[in-house]
Amino acid sequence: MLDDVLVLDLSRVLAGPYATQALADLGARVVKVEAPRGDDTRGWGPPFLGDAGGDAGYFASVNRGKESLAVDLKRPEGRDLVRRLAERADVLVENFKVGDLARYGLAPDDLADANPTLIYASIRGFGSTGPRASDPGYDAALQAATGLMAMTGEPGGAPVKLGVAWIDVLTGVHAATAILAALHHRERTGEGRHLDLSLYEVGLASLVNQAQGALLTGAAPVRLGSAHPSIVPYQAFETATAPLMLAVGNDAQFARACEVLALPDLADDPRFARNAGRVEHREALVPRVAARLRERPRDAWLEAFRAAGVSATPVLDLPEALRDPQAEALGTVGRYAHPAAGEVPYVRSPLRHHRPLGAAGDPPPPPADGGAPEPAAAPPPRLGEHGAAILRKDLGLDADAVAALRETGVLHEG
Repeated sequence: MLDDVLVLDLSRVLAGPYATQALADLGARVVKVEAPRGDDTRGWGPPFLGDAGGDAGYFASVNRGKESLAVDLKRPEGRDLVRRLAERADVLVENFKVGDLARYGLAPDDLADANPTLIYASIRGFGSTGPRASDPGYDAALQAATGLMAMTGEPGGAPVKLGVAWIDVLTGVHAATAILAALHHRERTGEGRHLDLSLYEVGLASLVNQAQGALLTGAAPVRLGSAHPSIVPYQAFETATAPLMLAVGNDAQFARACEVLALPDLADDPRFARNAGRVEHREALVPRVAARLRERPRDAWLEAFRAAGVSATPVLDLPEALRDPQAEALGTVGRYAHPAAGEVPYVRSPLRHHRPLGAAGDPPPPPADGGAPEPAAAPPPRLGEHGAAILRKDLGLDADAVAALRETGVLHEG
């Protein structure tokens, strides 16, 4: 749907590349501009693609379907190449430190006259102003600074970082959303926009009910492990064989859960009839539920809860989740051909489920061999892989000009 959009991606690591990969998945052409050493995540492994020295799986997870141009921005010739590309681009995404691109003549104000319709998205760690504006924006630092880490972990335990750089990912989603809105605005008005996003604000905004509760009460959320601060029972429980997650979303579901558990006295107890009471008296309720669940195997409980219309799911590890029949039915895992690593599996975009309005039938199922029902995504680019082609196609440079840039070290093809 974005096949007429050119994105110049000057971002590195995760938040920016996640946003631009989403745009690439929607059809945009994304040119990833890298320093000669490459995006740091190319080396963030193991695991790596192919033999030792190949790019890391981390890099592959957020850079598929892009073209790579590796130039030295410290050289005037390199800055000039990027400026000329920016003058032709629809979108520019960057996550340099505050002021860095201004020194290179690539700040929004530097490009406004030459490309007034440009959508320029800046992603910072702590924002463009304030006492922390110059601090590095690593996700772990943001999880600590936004209160997320302090509320995560087991009761009485130490603060815990989430297993994924979640604020980075959410910032990428917010950035892609803002870019799409700005493109829509430009379509109506012809105006470009400078979008200024920060992991810090995204992290705080994404705490939703917890942030609202802290504003209303002034109290910090406590660590509850897998439990929920405002819904009970809503947590992981052990069974006779393996853990499950029980998520009772309303009072009617609680009554049905009590039937499944063969604990009718809980449903009749006025302390537990309403969710607010269950939250108030969780210390009395949860041990009873936990003791009963330990009496039977997980699969037996899952079948009984599902039949009763109560949400209960197995607690899967990640390989189990990626092999789950539901993931298989949706074709979640695809494969692309990589020049160094051969066939590589990847998690396909959740944005791919779209078709013309009114088109009959369900999306085609994945083929029996586990491949994708439509052409696979292009693999992540090798460092500088498309540099010469980009300079010829987009800037009209001839072979001699490209060779000169290569020989002087402005253009890198690793």
